[in-house]
Amino acid sequence: MAEVLSLVEARLRTALGEPDSRAAMTFVGTDRVEVLRFLDAGDRAEPGESPGPGGAGGAVVRYATLGMSARPMADPTVVVADPQRGPRAELVLSVRAGLADTDKVLRPLAVLAASPQVEGLVVAPGAALEVGEPLWPGAPFSSVLVAESGGLVADLELDAPLDPVRFLPLLPMTPNEAAWKRVKGAQALQERWLAHGTDLRDPLRGSVPLD
Repeated sequence: MAEVLSLVEARLRTALGEPDSRAAMTFVGTDRVEVLRFLDAGDRAEPGESPGPGGAGGAVVRYATLGMSARPMADPTVVVADPQRGPRAELVLSVRAGLADTDKVLRPLAVLAASPQVEGLVVAPGAALEVGEPLWPGAPFSSVLVAESGGLVADLELDAPLDPVRFLPLLPMTPNEAAWKRVKGAQALQERWLAHGTDLRDPLRGSVPLD
């Protein structure tokens, strides 16, 4: 487990640079989960994200979990989970810096990263994860859409029989968007965002038109 997490942190540092802060949290019955904070002065975007108005929007802060991939995620219907085989992932959230108190997202992210151990969830692209409260003070979002990996942080291959670690971007959803996604699906919502040039890293944005 420690070796996997060392490799995961090295991959994050290679892709995102040196973290400027980190926080560790432990929940009852789970392993420790850390959240690392990276400040990106550029304007790189994940696949499916708009780079912002005019292609630039200032600094972006990225939050990445570290600890979720220590154990494979297991189907909750399986009686005995395989301790080695199974999907592994970490979560990455990108928001524009300086517009809101987004550092308060550390605990909600850690809760989401612990959910496979606590609730038996298998977190995969297309899934919606509900936090149950604003992601940060004043945030118009209380849930996120899990996007495809392979963007800013490439998948990390591990020695067999271990599955690779996938770094899954999280895209904040307003309540209206989350309800629309439940009916129309994740792909339809992402297409709507792209069609309207939605800046998914704006921590204060409103809902995309859904009529």
